[in-house]
Amino acid sequence: MAKADYQEIIAEYKEQVRVLKEQNNELSDACKAKDAALKRALQKLEYTTQDLDQLQEKKDEPDEKL
Repeated sequence: MAKADYQEIIAEYKEQVRVLKEQNNELSDACKAKDAALKRALQKLEYTTQDLDQLQEKKDEPDEKL
C-alpha cells in the first residue's frame, strides 16, 4: 500500500471518530434532558401524593362542627 492509501484510511478513521463523538454528545444531551423530565415528573407525583394524603387525613377526621 502506498503512503497516500494510509493517509486516506487515517482521514476516514478521523472522520468516523468525529461523527461518533458528535453522536455521543447528542445522546448525552438527550439523556440529560430525559433525566430532567423524569425528575420533574417524579416531583409532580410526590406533590400529588402529598396532596392526596392530606385530603385523606381531612376526610378521616371526624367533623367537629356538627
